[in-house]
Amino acid sequence: MPMPPARPVYHPAGHDAALRAVLQDLRAGRWVSTRTLLAETRDWGLWTQRTQIIAAALAGTDVLQVWHAEEPHSLVLTVLHARVAVERALRAHRSGHRRTPELWRDAAESCRYASQAAPDDPVPWVGLLALAQLDEGQRRPEHRQPAPEPMLFPGPWQLLAQADKRDPGNREAYHRMLQYAYQLRPGVSMTAAVNFVQWAASSAPAGSALHVLPLYARVERYRREGGQERALDLHWISEEATRGALHALRLWFDHSAPDTRSLLDLNHLAHALWGAHQFHDALRVFDALDPYFTVVPWSYRTPTPGSSEAAAELFTQARSRCRAATGRRGRDRT
Repeated sequence: MPMPPARPVYHPAGHDAALRAVLQDLRAGRWVSTRTLLAETRDWGLWTQRTQIIAAALAGTDVLQVWHAEEPHSLVLTVLHARVAVERALRAHRSGHRRTPELWRDAAESCRYASQAAPDDPVPWVGLLALAQLDEGQRRPEHRQPAPEPMLFPGPWQLLAQADKRDPGNREAYHRMLQYAYQLRPGVSMTAAVNFVQWAASSAPAGSALHVLPLYARVERYRREGGQERALDLHWISEEATRGALHALRLWFDHSAPDTRSLLDLNHLAHALWGAHQFHDALRVFDALDPYFTVVPWSYRTPTPGSSEAAAELFTQARSRCRAATGRRGRDRT
């Protein structure tokens, strides 16, 4: 009797085994392995990714205070402190907390301090870019700088340039800029976002995660247009959508090292290829994901956006469809 398809697993660290071990230690209040891992992380892209995930785990704890008492002059701790401050400010903003302005100010100060303490590090500038989306009216001059191209929007371009100078094509920096575009006024934001991702991808080298950016903008447009309620299947199988998915496959996936790929990027690519009925290519990405998945973008194609259960169910169905189309069923069994 055939076994049911294996359920995908969500873990913020994904295939990064060293980071998974660190997150487990942090849950127990132990920070030494975090310091060791980050001290050994020499690649700025991986450093950015790991500090982001670690900060999300630290934001609701007092581990940083304990660490600071032991190593008050740690440079790693200085950067992580800025990371956690930004994460807390963003969470407060999303929940409408009354302390948001105060947390925003503290986070910006922490990022500025970290940028001076670690002048070669892109992360403090990424943090300032993340905070820019809180300035919904573009009131601050640094958040409405002229764009490098006429079709692009005024925004925090100097902050992006600072991050880009330290780590060209830094994945999170460009995603933070995309999030900034999303919060521009209605009627402008999606056009601004689409122009931005096309511009970013057009100049990115092979292997750059920036080639995946247009897939995020397509998902966001689908979400805003009503998702399942509008039954927008043509949104995913149009010539433009297919071309975008195959572009990301050939210029990012086929040229990137497996240990550098973001789980979110892999899920967006698998989702786009499946939606475009490119089942053979989608299967390659599903195999690279095994056994992990992320809730977004899958949940947007379900009746209950945001549901991890619904997302996992659709992910499993999509993977099974791709395996069936290519005559490969074995890997869907436990």
